[in-house]
Amino acid sequence: MDQWPAGVARVILDSVDSTMSEAARRAAQVTTPTWIMAQSQTAARGRRGRAWMTPAGNLNATLVFKPQASPSEAAQRSFVAANALFQALSIYVPVEALALKWPNDVLLKGGKVAGILLESSGQGGCVDWLSIGIGVNLRHTPEAVQDATFAPTSLKAAGGWDVEPIDFLATLANAYAAQEALYMTKGFGHIRESWLKNAARLGEIITARTSQTEITGIFDTIDENGNLVLITGAGRQAIPAADVYF
Repeated sequence: MDQWPAGVARVILDSVDSTMSEAARRAAQVTTPTWIMAQSQTAARGRRGRAWMTPAGNLNATLVFKPQASPSEAAQRSFVAANALFQALSIYVPVEALALKWPNDVLLKGGKVAGILLESSGQGGCVDWLSIGIGVNLRHTPEAVQDATFAPTSLKAAGGWDVEPIDFLATLANAYAAQEALYMTKGFGHIRESWLKNAARLGEIITARTSQTEITGIFDTIDENGNLVLITGAGRQAIPAADVYF
């Protein structure tokens, strides 16, 4: 198992409602970045309140910390986490099989292998705490997934290594610590450039479905705020939140 990163705490639970909920309960007392991992979850959730299936043998983990960041800076950690996930997964599968799907998924051979969920709390210009939930299908492909934009897959199903969740967590924690250090020293521009190098369908036609409308265009980039930028018949459009289809 990888050496655990210095200055980072770890909590391993047998079962919990969700690691995100546990992170919220512990957040006020957190004094150092803390990873919370559970062997099983009874009420896991994904983006926009969707259920997240968590069969035993997959990774269910949340990093909670106090980043001294504005809400927009806190939101940029989604891309920090995506880069770390990409780096960690590339140890276990060929890197060319992986791609990052805006805003918060990792694809493996075209299927969804991992997802990221951010939550924060705070008033005014600074968040009190930030939690980054990460689910990775290591051994099992979840069944009965409803309204999935991309069919789920797993590391094992795609021919990757069979890895224990606790071991993958160590790989991921080290990768995240390295990416966070890059963010703090070089800024979001560096994180953005790294993310774009591994982005799915960059330069191709995709569709972004928001709560109000559907926009189709060429995936041009993500901007300095992490918005999806499409080139459409009406010009360049920056989209802060949407589900992406291609």
